Amino acid sequence: MNNNFINRKDRIIASAIEIISEAGLASLSTKTLAMKENMSESLLYRYFGGIDEVLVEVVETFTKFDKGVMTTIEAKDISHLDKALEFIKTLSIYYANYKEISAIVLNYEELLHNVNTREAMASCLLGRMAFMRREFTMAIEEGEIIDTFTPEELTNMVLGTMYRALLNRRLENESKSHDQVSETSLRKFAEVIRIKE
Repeated sequence: MNNNFINRKDRIIASAIEIISEAGLASLSTKTLAMKENMSESLLYRYFGGIDEVLVEVVETFTKFDKGVMTTIEAKDISHLDKALEFIKTLSIYYANYKEISAIVLNYEELLHNVNTREAMASCLLGRMAFMRREFTMAIEEGEIIDTFTPEELTNMVLGTMYRALLNRRLENESKSHDQVSETSLRKFAEVIRIKE
């Protein structure tokens, strides 16, 4: 495969993500994608067998980021609470800098119902939750944070805050960026649950 072929495939995936961001997942079709890429539908089929293959690549593009971030954070010499918060902060910065990709977050439900993307999407979501639960469990066991909430509850609170901030940004066109909103919320959250020395 030559570089032009690979680069064109990447551009098609980026355009698919933009379409989803601008008009929703239901608007993604071979016709809209070919129009956005200024190519014929038949040429699009040279790169992908259909819209389902494009969606699979979109989800894989979305999930690739998580694995690298988790590996990097796990290697850091910081507290378990800080690892959990660093993960959310890094995702928030990513979504703030690549606003279109955040549309994938807001389409989780539909992507989980698509037979072609279900496994990759579920793996991503479950991986995020497992990482957060593990760090919160260790933070409680090592006396870093209060044990008022279970690791599951803490995970739901933090991930829920991040997802809600993404939705608010799209609904209200907030002047603050997503990472600023998440940073403020995470700082307050950490102050409440961190055990003071």
